[in-house]
Amino acid sequence: MGSRMTDHDSLYHRFFSHPAMVADLLRGFMEREILDELDLSRMSRVNTKFTAFRGARRRSDVIWEIPLRGGGHLFVLLLLEFQSTVDAWMSLRTLVYAGLLYQQLVDERKLKPDQGLPPLLPIVLYNGEPRWNAPIDIRALIRLPPGSPLWPFQPAMRYHTLDEGAYTEEELKGRPSLSALLFRLEQPANPQGIMETIRDMAEWFRAHPDGPPVKQLFRELIASSLQRIEGFVDLPPIPDDLLEVVNMLAARVEQWSKEIRQRGFQEGIQIGEQKGRQEGRQENRQEGRREGKADLLLRQLRQRFGPLLPEWVGEHVRAADAATIEVWGDRILTAHSLEEVFAEVTRPSQRPE
Repeated sequence: MGSRMTDHDSLYHRFFSHPAMVADLLRGFMEREILDELDLSRMSRVNTKFTAFRGARRRSDVIWEIPLRGGGHLFVLLLLEFQSTVDAWMSLRTLVYAGLLYQQLVDERKLKPDQGLPPLLPIVLYNGEPRWNAPIDIRALIRLPPGSPLWPFQPAMRYHTLDEGAYTEEELKGRPSLSALLFRLEQPANPQGIMETIRDMAEWFRAHPDGPPVKQLFRELIASSLQRIEGFVDLPPIPDDLLEVVNMLAARVEQWSKEIRQRGFQEGIQIGEQKGRQEGRQENRQEGRREGKADLLLRQLRQRFGPLLPEWVGEHVRAADAATIEVWGDRILTAHSLEEVFAEVTRPSQRPE
């Protein structure tokens, strides 16, 4: 885990060292009211000279200065998070960053009190597995009862969160953004989904020949995403032409799908026979095979769509016959959602009153 996070620290730092990539991220995921205030064509990188939280300098965090259309400048603090756990103290860390940045600006630019301080926009770009649930406002961490006369003296600081995993694939497909393509590559690894993303990425670069020079970085990210999938660790170097990548993967994906189906079939039989032998009767052996296939399907669903499945999924899988379970198991390979796997199932929200 540590090595992968380090790789992502480096990759994302290089991605968002390009002003056009930062502009793409903001245009794709920030509110229109904020974007209308910004002149994204004239942003510049700020080199920080301070260490932030606990004395550790974070090379992955980047700061950009963006002119405001009404005058003055905004400083965007882009904090890149690739921890396996959510940092509950992020609002405190953001407050520390803000203070250190302000002090650097006062010292280096000789700011005068009548000039005031420029506004900040802290953004946490999060890539972890659990969904981000930390307080976004420092005041949520301060233990004071509501209405306390001490509240006016407490610091105020909040940040904006971009939790990559919180966006569904359909939501990301609806955003014509290079950053959305980046987020899609970071979704749970699925060869068909990666191939579709690469096709869309090739089309994006074809339609935006003057876009940011980050193709090489995307090739590195594609290789990293594929290496997380069993059976794709020995791929040759990723070609320069992204459509060639799709052609290269097509045969491998077909073989991978066959292996997954065969493995699932064999595992289902083995689990079922084991349960059947324990009961010692033919009818129990058949039921054991069905239960074994149901157990396998639920494991595959958790791997594909996350560990917390809706209650209705378990109910339908446990109640289904072996043939239906096999149909659902085949759909996992290409489905983008639970609804696509269980297309013929009436879910709780769909049941008539």
